[in-house]
Amino acid sequence: MASSPCSNTNFDSGLEIKTRSVEQTLIPLVSQITTLINHKDKPKKSERTLAAIHRVGQAVGVAVGRFVAVGEAIAAENQELKDEMSQACFEARRAGDAIAQLTDVGSVAPTPSDGRVTVFSDRAAMVKAARLLLSSVTKVLVLADRIVIKQIITSRNKVLVTLDHLERVSTFQEFVQIFSQFGNEMVEFAHLTGDRQNDLKDEKKKARMAAARAVLEKCTMMLLTASKTCLRHPDCESARINKDAVFHRMRCALEQVIEIVTEARSCGDSKVLPMSIYNGIRDFKSSVECLRENLYSWSPQDMGSQLDVLVERTEDFTDSPYTSHEQRQAILGLCQLARQEAQQLLQCWIEAQSAHAKQPPENMEVAILKTCQGVSDLRRELHKESVSRASDLLKVHGEQLPLRALKAAGAEGNLEAVAEYSRTLTEQKEQLVETCRLLCHVSGTEPLEITCIHAEETFHVIGPQIISAAQTLALHPSSKIAKENLDVFCEAWESQLCDMALLVREINDVFEGDKRPYLSLPRPGKHSTNLKTSKSVKLDAEEQTSMAKLGLELRLLSSDVDTEVEKWDDQEHEIVRQSQSLASMAYNMYLFTRGEGLLKTTLDFFHQAEASLYIASFQNTLICFTLVFSKLKLWMSSTHFLFIYS
Repeated sequence: MASSPCSNTNFDSGLEIKTRSVEQTLIPLVSQITTLINHKDKPKKSERTLAAIHRVGQAVGVAVGRFVAVGEAIAAENQELKDEMSQACFEARRAGDAIAQLTDVGSVAPTPSDGRVTVFSDRAAMVKAARLLLSSVTKVLVLADRIVIKQIITSRNKVLVTLDHLERVSTFQEFVQIFSQFGNEMVEFAHLTGDRQNDLKDEKKKARMAAARAVLEKCTMMLLTASKTCLRHPDCESARINKDAVFHRMRCALEQVIEIVTEARSCGDSKVLPMSIYNGIRDFKSSVECLRENLYSWSPQDMGSQLDVLVERTEDFTDSPYTSHEQRQAILGLCQLARQEAQQLLQCWIEAQSAHAKQPPENMEVAILKTCQGVSDLRRELHKESVSRASDLLKVHGEQLPLRALKAAGAEGNLEAVAEYSRTLTEQKEQLVETCRLLCHVSGTEPLEITCIHAEETFHVIGPQIISAAQTLALHPSSKIAKENLDVFCEAWESQLCDMALLVREINDVFEGDKRPYLSLPRPGKHSTNLKTSKSVKLDAEEQTSMAKLGLELRLLSSDVDTEVEKWDDQEHEIVRQSQSLASMAYNMYLFTRGEGLLKTTLDFFHQAEASLYIASFQNTLICFTLVFSKLKLWMSSTHFLFIYS
């Protein structure tokens, strides 16, 4: 009992703690109970110690009483949980009363020999009460968490109903009315899911939730323009295809959110994603290095099979039509070298087992080192290939030539040109999709793997949507709504390219083992000497929407800055480095308005803002940054501010 149950996230009740809020609520209680249990090791206590124990015991009793009162109020408002919640509250109250009684030493007389009081004669009763209290309190918290899940499900259901109504509208007037309601419901859903995302302990679930919420955020604007286009041109097949794709993607994203919060799994997601090469190499090296401790912990056949699977996965690189001959030969050569080193280790291993050795001999130790080095070299080459390919693609696609050509051809009503540039865009899409798949292999962490998968799916979906929007514009070249619709999808494509650039940067950070300074908060000392603590205030819905728009605008401006800086020849120039740092800070501040990113508190945000202004003071020669600074000042000057974590 002396160890914190929060570390294992499982209690005697068999309940699993899945959110940080529940865990943080339990920590003080665990600490107080641990204090009581530890003091039981010595039955005789001084008066000062007894007074402290008494205070702790009574504090536990009072806290439990208040906690139970809240739990009972929740039970009264939620009939479906009333019985379970009432029982858990009853058990918590009984355990709290038992602990208070066991620590009530006021009536116990001191012993004649030394004047000290002997307490806690029944250790088993204290342990039993402590376990019951932790179990019942945890159950109350988990039951209360079900209500949060219920709120998210209810909000999702409201969004789905309104989404169905939007899909069936036939007039602009009806659409505007229902879309206004839809927007309000989406704001509520975004707040609930944002809070849930921040509260999740599992980083993989947080990444999946972030991906789903990003889809919903981007699809909301697409839904608006696609629906307007379809209403304006009801007989246009490409407009209908475009609109249907948006509605389908939104429904899938809504379903994914519910799967995450309820831990359900749909039939379509029943397949298990294959392990990445990064994880395969990590596990293989770990197994090989374990041979130093135990020569019989693994079988030679298993080692051979695991290496074969690992080499087979490299076929995603070697079979790619976009991999150059030189790169393909380099990867194949390293695979062959890894096999040779593993074969040498296998021979040494079999000899050591035949000799009944307890420790690996010197030649086997050398073989272990060479085998691990061989697969590490392979991983390094695969990382180099995937990251360099992604960087090259981002540079090529940064000019957005196919998108510009599609827009121009559509505005001219040239269907043949639209078809030609659509083929070019489709080829680019295939390259980006495959590159995201390769990045997933070397990403290094599960959250980054999920981000790679999200990027792959986004390019795969948006590419055809851009083409259908361009076809619609070509059929109706004078339609302002069709032009606006194409612009929205092109902007989503460009936004995903920016996200991919950040993803490549983060994968590099993981590979190199440290974070670049521009992705970190200001460090103590140089920039944070005079920072003051800022007080946060809650906003109403209108102010929140306004700040969210400013955040999005700041994000777009920072993207423009990144694009401009990449054109500079001297990348080592001090101004360029400071500019990249400023753009990254702006992006972190934008993520904060969405409940994401590295900034977790109000104070973090102001530290970042002041540091960015510090850097900005050296950049007044760059006109493009004036826009960013003006938005930062406007953002920070508001006395009312939206702080997701405040």
